[in-house]
Amino acid sequence: MSSASLALDQDVWRPRFNPWLIAVVVALAAFMEVLDTSIANVALPYMAGNLGASNDQSTWVLTSYLVSNAIILPISGWLASTLGRKRFFLSCLSIFTVSSLLCGLAPSLEVLLLFRVLQGVGGGGLQPMAQAILADTFPPEERGLAFALYGITAIMAPTIGPTLGGWITFNYSWRWIFFINIPVGITTWFLVRRFVEDPPYLSRLKSAGVKLDYIGIALLALGIGALQVLLDKGQEDDWFGSHFITTLVVAAAVCLVSLVIWEWNHKTPIIDVRMFKSFNFASSCLMMFVLGILLFSSLVLMPQFLQTLLGYTSELAGLALSAGGLVLLIEMPIMGQLTTKVQARRLIAFGWLALSIAMFYSTKRIDLIMSFNAAVLLRITQVIGLGFLFVPISLVAYLGISPEKNNSVAGLINFMRNMGSSVGTSLVTTLIARRSQFHQEILAAHARIDNPNFQRAASGLAQHLDRSGLGAHEARSVAYARIYQGIQAQAASLAYTDTFMVLSVGAAIMFFMAFVLKKNTPGGGGHVAVE
Repeated sequence: MSSASLALDQDVWRPRFNPWLIAVVVALAAFMEVLDTSIANVALPYMAGNLGASNDQSTWVLTSYLVSNAIILPISGWLASTLGRKRFFLSCLSIFTVSSLLCGLAPSLEVLLLFRVLQGVGGGGLQPMAQAILADTFPPEERGLAFALYGITAIMAPTIGPTLGGWITFNYSWRWIFFINIPVGITTWFLVRRFVEDPPYLSRLKSAGVKLDYIGIALLALGIGALQVLLDKGQEDDWFGSHFITTLVVAAAVCLVSLVIWEWNHKTPIIDVRMFKSFNFASSCLMMFVLGILLFSSLVLMPQFLQTLLGYTSELAGLALSAGGLVLLIEMPIMGQLTTKVQARRLIAFGWLALSIAMFYSTKRIDLIMSFNAAVLLRITQVIGLGFLFVPISLVAYLGISPEKNNSVAGLINFMRNMGSSVGTSLVTTLIARRSQFHQEILAAHARIDNPNFQRAASGLAQHLDRSGLGAHEARSVAYARIYQGIQAQAASLAYTDTFMVLSVGAAIMFFMAFVLKKNTPGGGGHVAVE
């Protein structure tokens, strides 16, 4: 069937049930899955202690989920076309819910890792299919409002995940971070089965039959698996100082390059890489990748700074971030309305500009005497730009793409955001570690015995400690230790400043790129505007 016929089919077809009812149901499923990518972070030490594992071993609880999740995401469009989208969505929900129960019951770390891999497989299809269902359920001119609801789940869930996970683990048990998925998963499964339906073009695609691309699946699994593991373990193993990481880099590069070449020439590819011939789609994927970097970088940086350098508890740090989440909750519906009145690329440009300014502002506000109110205000400034990006970028990705590609668009867009989150987490972790060492060397160079200023500071502190009851020799040793601690804290603070500057530059580059995107007609069906 031609693309024109498929498009006509999609223009005529409308779901039998209220689109907003369907939107809430699929958004709930996506929220549950995105929440699970971050809720386990703070529970790792508890898991390690309970299961008799080391802290380093417990981090595989996160890595195993991310690897399997990342492999499924880009091929979710192919799986939906092959199995039927509703059937694939229900299968993913079933796998995710059952594996959540099994994760909560796991008697050892090895068993938990096995079920986390299974959970990642089920979760990998939930995000893109939720977005693809929204794209088909709503007419193009209303997609902005629907994507705003989806955006709330994609951005809010990682924000509240660590705080919720910490609260559940502290008050109950780490096992309950998995058990809470069970009632939500069961309820959502029945609601999806009742209200969601496949549009006609998906039935025709499914009946056409698709041959299984074994080589493409193997290259994808090996390449993405190696890439995800090296991003997660790179800083921990000193990157290229580790033969393990170097091997993973080579494996990822060879497999992913081979995958692109193979899929480009394959008649029925599992990933439609030819979609990247569309400059608009390729640009949207790049922007969603960078958005993933910036979103998760700030989610890592802020609580880490507040807890390690300012002594905040996990709950207090989560409270400082919650105001930003509330701003996004208010901003997203407004953004959905704006997409019907303002060109998407203008909203995107404003979002990147606001984000760049916010990250630059962060370099001026991050210090060791920052108050709680200042931290709350800083987080609010950091998220304002995010609200202007997720929905318009998602809309722009669909411009000029035929309806039968909706599943593939959603799969690749979500894959790029998720990989951006992994790159962002790895990037900021590495930058903080390396720049802290750099600044510590510079600051420590001034803390020399022959430096009169250092001697005066050390002597003054030692005298104060001596008067507090310590002996003269011990007071001197403690004074040197405290000065060294102060140097470490100051070096780390400067490293955070450098990292926010890098993020600011990255957002600024995306600001200029926004102007080369195609114009769309706001409220006019989301089509490309005539120049």
